[in-house]
Amino acid sequence: MRRQQPQFAQLDTGQAGYLHLDPNQHAGGVGEYLLHRMKPYLPPWIVAAGTGILSGPANAMWGESAAAAVGLTLASLGLTAATWWAGRPTSQQRRLHSAITVAAGTSWFTAATLAGPLAGPLPGLYLIGGTALAATWNIRQLLRVNPEGAVNDGDKGLLEKVGLARTLVTSAKVQPNKAEFELQLPGGELTPDDVSKALPRLAGALKVARNALRMTPEADDSSRATLTVVPHDLLKAGVPYPGPSHPGGSIADPIHTGIYEDGADMAMFFPGDPAAHRNALHLLIMGMTGSGKSEGGLTALTEVITRRDAIVWASDPAKAEQTLGPLLPALDWAALTVDDTKAMITALRAVIPARTSWLAKYGYKQWEAACAEVQADGSPGMPYLIAWFEEAAKTIRETDDDVFTGIAQEARSAGITLVVSLQRASHTQMSTDTRASLGSSWVFGLRDDRDAGFALPDEALDAGASPQSWKDKKPGYSYLVANGIPETFWATPGRAYLTPVDAMTWAVAEFAHLRAQCDPVTAKAAATAVGPAFTQRTRHPLPALPTEDDDEDGIYDQENAPVHHDYDPDPADDGDGWIDPDAELPPVEQVVEIAPPEIPPRTKVGKNEAKKIMTELLDDFEAAGRTEVGPADFMEYCDRFHRGRSWVSGQVSEMVDAGRLRETDEVGRYAIVPLQPVAA
Repeated sequence: MRRQQPQFAQLDTGQAGYLHLDPNQHAGGVGEYLLHRMKPYLPPWIVAAGTGILSGPANAMWGESAAAAVGLTLASLGLTAATWWAGRPTSQQRRLHSAITVAAGTSWFTAATLAGPLAGPLPGLYLIGGTALAATWNIRQLLRVNPEGAVNDGDKGLLEKVGLARTLVTSAKVQPNKAEFELQLPGGELTPDDVSKALPRLAGALKVARNALRMTPEADDSSRATLTVVPHDLLKAGVPYPGPSHPGGSIADPIHTGIYEDGADMAMFFPGDPAAHRNALHLLIMGMTGSGKSEGGLTALTEVITRRDAIVWASDPAKAEQTLGPLLPALDWAALTVDDTKAMITALRAVIPARTSWLAKYGYKQWEAACAEVQADGSPGMPYLIAWFEEAAKTIRETDDDVFTGIAQEARSAGITLVVSLQRASHTQMSTDTRASLGSSWVFGLRDDRDAGFALPDEALDAGASPQSWKDKKPGYSYLVANGIPETFWATPGRAYLTPVDAMTWAVAEFAHLRAQCDPVTAKAAATAVGPAFTQRTRHPLPALPTEDDDEDGIYDQENAPVHHDYDPDPADDGDGWIDPDAELPPVEQVVEIAPPEIPPRTKVGKNEAKKIMTELLDDFEAAGRTEVGPADFMEYCDRFHRGRSWVSGQVSEMVDAGRLRETDEVGRYAIVPLQPVAA
């Protein structure tokens, strides 16, 4: 997707004011070429010449007038004062230069008008002073241009307005939808922190979104920074999941989850790599309701299940199969209740020392791809283990806010990645020790800047990361701060791939034959720790992939597939079962017209009627004995009120405000408050 290259006239202060001639054009000859080269320098000389010429007629008209003397004097003072006032937005040097020029020119003109341009020292002052003033403006214009391409402060008005006075734009790199400006800050006066604080004002001046600006400080020089401007949102349309990035590869290969705004791949690395000085990943996924957090997580898990040497233990006691449903057959262990989740946490604590002992036995300092292969003594390998806790806030409430701290501190060395996903990682839901131990974060839209501070490091926030500007309006938009991701990308917006359920189902079935199983060491430690909770864990059957004979309505059902009996398709056989495909069709004897089915027209339901239907549905739920409901329950009857999920969620919120529903500890579920009878 490419758009017309934007203009960054406010900051790109190249050789403005100079006319670049086409060398192939020679029609005007040398004279025309010289004239074009002189044009930018002529205005001061034209003004000086005009002042001298006009002084003669002015003397003839007002030379003997006392009133004209007063008027010219007042006009001279007024023009000088107006020049000083109008020069406020410019630099101090330009303001002073302009005021001196106007004061000198108007003073000489007044004296020449009253006494005559040839009286006394006026001719010498004109020739010397006029020439000097015009030359100073030419010199100033020459100094505005740097032949090496560096940009000076000639157009620094914009930067001065936003509090970055005396900042120089030393170079500019403009791409179709991205511009980078190298800033040289005045030493001892400004730092990259000042640039970070000025980003909101600069965004307003450039008329772009707040997160369209980013600032990256120079690592070795605190007086330099890079300002990046991305005026157009190229992530708006979204990008469908393109399929596995490394099908059948190792979990050590990058996991591709989306794209950045400049089209680069957004990828994360799970195992560590000593050669790249990268530790194993522990990840905090955070985003408010509707930000696309769960969908992004499913995309990452879809990538994981296409690798040959990783197993996944996943938990979601809040939504159970609603989120993880399509991927359940590919998970080694799925804990969908609070009790099973507690057992999984206990098992994780037990398998860490067992796995580290195995790694030490075979000489591995940390997990690497070779660990999953059969070892030299014939022992089976050990696949990488990813422990994924979706909607972890419920798990923390039911256990302890420090429940993940020990696992996060010890699991890296055991070839285990811990992923904790929740809506808000505040200190009331997750201990600061756990947040610090996780280290990496994948942050989607948030409610405010305080929430952003829970998940993103100061470096990303100072560079311009602003997930609170998205809230739930841009699902899938995110920042990724993780091991192996360059710091320059920490504040770069990206968007997770749009992964449909069909793609997940295909990945589950297509790669089942090469997907790793739980190794004996991990299985023994888990079974010893929690017993039947692990050994009798639910294993979900694989879905069947569609075949060429399937219809378009769904996946091929192997159990109900028709049975094809063997027969010999011999044309010489006169059996009733043979049909010659080359024989001509018999003539048409009768045409039967079949009327199309009558489809009732879809009636438009008004807003008040739709609200009434919602109220009736809630009454029906209560009459049926239900005690809890959620937006998903109402969406099952969306054909009655023809509204989308966002509208239904809004009505549920109104029911909460009206006291008809009450929030519960479970996300997306609300308790029904019985109606109180009206007193007689």
